[in-house]
This record gives sequence, C-alpha cells and structure tokens, in this order.
Amino acid sequence: MQWNSVSEFLSMGGYAFYVWGSFGLTAAVLVAEILLVRQQRNQILRNLRSELRSESNSS
Repeated sequence: MQWNSVSEFLSMGGYAFYVWGSFGLTAAVLVAEILLVRQQRNQILRNLRSELRSESNSS
C-alpha cells in the first residue's frame, strides 16, 4: 500500500479502528504481562527471604 499523507496512513484505508485497536490491545497485554511477572517475582523473593530468616533464627 502507498499513502500520500500521514493522515491517510493513520486512517489505514478506513480500517484504522481495527488496526490501531489491535496494536493498542497488544501493547496493553504485553505491559500487563511484564507487570504481573515482576509482581510475582517480587513476591517469590519476599517469601524466600522470609523463609531464610526463619531458618537462620531457628538454628
């Protein structure tokens, strides 16, 4: 496809809602995935630190 202007490119031949919506949704899901994985990692590290502290205190 060839576009003559930026506005034609952004309108995507009348399919802008679907094209840009899919890009936006994909970006949102990727960001959510990164945040959830980071949150889970931090929770696991907190649990491991807690277990290590309790083991060292009981010895």
